Amino acid sequence: MALYYNLVFGLLVSEMVFFGILSLPFPRRVRRQVLRTVLAPFENEKFQIALKCVLGFVFVLFVDSVNRVYAVTAELRLSKEGITGTVAGSTAGILNDRSEVQARRFYAQRNMYLCGFSLFLTLILIRTYGLVAELLVTKDKLDNMRGTAKLNDSTELKELKKMLADQDKELELLREKASYLLSDYDSELKNRK
Repeated sequence: MALYYNLVFGLLVSEMVFFGILSLPFPRRVRRQVLRTVLAPFENEKFQIALKCVLGFVFVLFVDSVNRVYAVTAELRLSKEGITGTVAGSTAGILNDRSEVQARRFYAQRNMYLCGFSLFLTLILIRTYGLVAELLVTKDKLDNMRGTAKLNDSTELKELKKMLADQDKELELLREKASYLLSDYDSELKNRK
């Protein structure tokens, strides 16, 4: 494997490790620290430019490997058609060429999958990182809302209890007035008779 495909393989392995770290069920404090640590290099403009260049290089390798796969597949097809139309004595040389073409096809396909998976995992990592960061922010907001709701509930509860006590006092006054009015009414009825 050529040096640049070794580098692409190293990139793929590092992406897989990073994805594994992102998907582990860390506590929120640890996950936040991991995200901050990972985000630190991406805030550097030079690092972003270098990363875009590397991904562009991997994309060019992917396009090149796809073209090679098509070329080698076409060559393999031609050699297959050549076997059916040849004499039995010359088939040994053609079979040897055919195995070489199949080996080249294997290497071209390997390189295509290596570059393709590396690019695809890059897109997945970007989206996963965004989702994990959004999840942390949402959980923090939810905790803040729950804390505020508890404060609001306790404040509202105090206000409602105060209102209920006021209503109870008012009801008691109304009962006293009603009993006073009833006794007045009864005494007025007795006086009229």
